[in-house]
Parts: sequence; structure tokens; C-alpha cells
Amino acid sequence: MSLIRKPLNRRSILRAGAMGGAALATPTIFTSNAWAAPYLNEPKGGEVTFGFNVPQTGAYADEGADELRAYQLAVKHINGEGDGGMLNTFSSKALGGNGVNGKKVAYVTGDTQTKSDAARASAKRMIEKDGAIMITGGSSSGVAIAVQSLCQEVGVIFMAGLTHSNDTTGKDKRANGFRHFFNAYMSGAALAPILNKEYGSDRKAYHLTADYTWGWTQEESIKNSTEALGWETVEAVRTPLGAGDFSQYITPVLNSGADVLVLNHYGRDMVNSLTAAVQFGLRDKQVNGKDFAIVVPLYSRLMAQGAGENVKGIFGSTNWHWSLQDEGSKAFVKSFGQKYGFPPSQAAHTCYCQALLYADACQRAGTFMPSEVGKALEGFKFDGLGNGPTEYRAEDHQCFKDVLVVKGKENPTSKFDVLEVVEVTPRSQVEYPASMLGGELGPYNNGG
Repeated sequence: MSLIRKPLNRRSILRAGAMGGAALATPTIFTSNAWAAPYLNEPKGGEVTFGFNVPQTGAYADEGADELRAYQLAVKHINGEGDGGMLNTFSSKALGGNGVNGKKVAYVTGDTQTKSDAARASAKRMIEKDGAIMITGGSSSGVAIAVQSLCQEVGVIFMAGLTHSNDTTGKDKRANGFRHFFNAYMSGAALAPILNKEYGSDRKAYHLTADYTWGWTQEESIKNSTEALGWETVEAVRTPLGAGDFSQYITPVLNSGADVLVLNHYGRDMVNSLTAAVQFGLRDKQVNGKDFAIVVPLYSRLMAQGAGENVKGIFGSTNWHWSLQDEGSKAFVKSFGQKYGFPPSQAAHTCYCQALLYADACQRAGTFMPSEVGKALEGFKFDGLGNGPTEYRAEDHQCFKDVLVVKGKENPTSKFDVLEVVEVTPRSQVEYPASMLGGELGPYNNGG
């Protein structure tokens, strides 16, 4: 059958021209998505790629190594390999061990080097070159804030790893970012009653503080909490990240009149500063008629293990500990231990949870589109991941759960048994209004 073409008349030509002109004149906002994907890195094949951005070098590399182990284990469990770990205890049953939204999970990795610029560069590479649908990881709040900002700019979800600064879900919060870890305010609120009970209200404190966003907010939170008890802050000194030798910072403490040293340090910095403090004899001193005390506000088992006998009796807070006896914790410890031969750290636990929570949100949303995944996480209440009943608060994307107060164990039974839980501080004691820490989430960015 032949097609009969009618000749174009002048009216047809003018009408076509007018339509073309109107199209050219239409604002870009209405036409720019005509050739674009609905969202950035929308997976088209049978795989979806997660981006694991961890400190493989630098002061927090020990934490990063355990984070990566946990992420790899989470991918196995999401894809239906291994024993399933905490998928078996997680209150949400959206994931069935067959990937996410019908796609197998693959992953790429980056090295943050515990440096903000390097972390942004590695995250950018994974997003642009590897097609990562999300970024997760890190053990530094400076890194977390930098990468969270990048993920907001380009349009992917960021599931923060270890970031304890108040600013991450405070003044620097972003709609595309979510935090499972607790923060510095919560550490102060949980620790203060224990410190008052153990050391009394008449104390003089000297702070050594990592000189970046986490250290600043940790120092502020501990000062606020202890000064409310009646403690006096004698001095607060900033130290560079990765300083190595802390002798020059410990020496002034001896003549300061302080009877408590607060080490706002993490990772190898905490190991090195605590070791220096013990070598200078601070733990054996008496000042102001009191036994000198050392406090480490943020602990991890990896740090305690690195510091050895120096941690005995020293109080701090932590997000999770492998000795917990809830079903989720036991399942994770068993699964991780069988895979790697030793118990997981809080870094491993946090990052494993973040991978599962992201995958679960995608499955519940039925898409990987950031705005829809975010909505599935906002206000999400769950249990079975090792911290008891937990909620991702919608107003600031901060996770709320119980906080552990721990101290270095006096009589450890193994090299891993270095901390003991002295109190599980209820969520109600560490909560605060979302407006207290400032910032605005703003709108989601889907990229595309």
C-alpha cells in the first residue's frame, strides 16, 4: 500500500514553524529532562553498584579495614550468600536475599585517606566512572561532611559511616545524607552521669582535641555536660590529625592544675595520646587531693585493643559492642567471626547496618531514586540490628537509639575482650530537638 503525501500549504508551514519556535522558546527547566535519565546512575542491567569509600590509609586506616570487611559481608548477605547475618533478625523483611529490586549488588571501593579532598575525589570517581548509585563509609566527620555535600550536589544518597560530629546532622546536614552513628552531644549526655558518680562534681579538666569538626563538637559537648556537673575546664588544646608523637601536648598537663585529662582523639591518635599520657605517669598521679583520671569520650574496640593495658578502667562511650547479647548482635558476631576469624568493631557494625538499611529502603521504595529512598528512610523505625529499637528521625536524618557507656576492662580474657559495657543509656536521655544543632536539610537531589 503506497502512502499518499499531501503537499504542505503555507498555513501548515507557518503552524509547524510556530510550534518549533515555541519549543525553542520553552524554558530549559521544562525540556532538560527530555533526554535525561529519571535519576543519576539509574541501573539498566542486572546489577546495581554501591560505592564503599573508607580510610584505607591514614590515621583511621584500622577502622577502614574493618568497615570494608563489613561492607563485603553485607553484599554477600543481600545477594543471598552466607548465613544471612542480621537479615535474619532485622524487623523489616523487605529484603529476601536475592539482591535489591531484582538486581544483584556489586561494589567499588575508594580510599578516603582520612582527608576531605581525597574522599571527595574518590567518591566522585566512583559516581562518575563506576556508576555508583550510593556512597557510604568513612571514619572522619570532616570526610563525612565533605562527601555528604558532594552527594547532595550530584544527586546520590550518602549513608554515613563513622561520623560523630554534631555538625553532620546539624549545621551541615543534607537531604541526601543519613547517619546511623550517634553523635558528640549523645556521648556527653550519656557519660556525664557516670563521670559524676565515679569522680564527683569538683574536678578540673584539661582537653586535648583533634583539630577538625568532630574534635571541636566533641570538646564542646563534653565541656557543656561536665561543666553542668560543676567541673571546671582548665585548658583546651587543639592537636593536628595524625600527630603521631603527643609528648609535647602531654607535658603541659602536668603543671596545669588539672586532675582529669579528656582525650578528644580517635583511631591511632587516641592510641598514641593515651600511651603518651600513661608513659608520663598521669594515671599514677594525685592532683588536688584526687587520683588523676583520664576520659576517652569516643571509644572503639580497635582503639582499646591498640592501646592495650593503658585503657584499663578508662571510661568512654561507644555505638555498639560485640559482647551485646541481643539476637541481632549475636547473629552479626557469629557471621563476621566465621568469615574473618575475630569479632567485629563498632566501625564494622555501623557500616554493615548502613548497607542493609540502604538496600532495605530501596526495596521498600521499589526504586533507587534518591528522593523515594530518602522518604523510605525518614521516620523509619526498626529493630533487630544490634542497637534495640531505632528510628531515623525525619527532621534531620539522625539515628536515635540507646548509647553504650564502656570502660577498659581490668581483667580481659582475650585480646578482643578489652572493653566492658557499664551502662546502656536509654535513648530518652540522649535525645534533643532537631532545631538545636541548626542547619537545613533542603530538598532531595535526584541528579539525572
